Amino acid sequence: MLDKYKTITKASEAHLYKVKNSKFFGYAFPVTNELEVKSWIQQIKKEHYNARHWCYAWRLGVDPVRYRANDDGEPSNTAGQPILGQLQSFEITNVLVVVVRYFGGVKLGVGGLISAYRTTAKECIEICEIIEKRVTDTTEFHFEYALMNEVMRKVKQHQLHIINQDFQQICKIWIETPQSETTNVIKILTSVYGVSQFLKK
Repeated sequence: MLDKYKTITKASEAHLYKVKNSKFFGYAFPVTNELEVKSWIQQIKKEHYNARHWCYAWRLGVDPVRYRANDDGEPSNTAGQPILGQLQSFEITNVLVVVVRYFGGVKLGVGGLISAYRTTAKECIEICEIIEKRVTDTTEFHFEYALMNEVMRKVKQHQLHIINQDFQQICKIWIETPQSETTNVIKILTSVYGVSQFLKK
């Protein structure tokens, strides 16, 4: 199970690539779901309403990674797949890349289109800041106040990361863990009789 993944920090500026009078504008966006993907594509189409094609590819998630590529009217596999190939090459996920084409009157051919979309996507990603993020779970634990010392001793012993706590009659703590360690941490804390795991997200 992967605990880390690479993504981009923020949306890129428009990146222009020209070949044989055709203009290709590349954009990269950090996304976490398909609704965000749809929203960005709609926004780009509004900004470039006179364009001929709005091709894109995205990757979402870590284990497994979901992906999609769209040629938007270009010959099959000449646009979406080259864009997707660059997302895979940079090993980034939770990212959408859109390449907008304005036709310049000269046909590029299959090889030319593949090269243009691939190059635009590559150069667009290169101007982004790529960072590594952790895949984490947050688990909520409930226990009686009388168990406080024993629970907190285990938290300290295993250097667990508390991101929130609520100490009332029923105590609650929220522990953030790398995804691969979540099951083990649940076992550690619920080994204290009376501690219950309430929520994992």
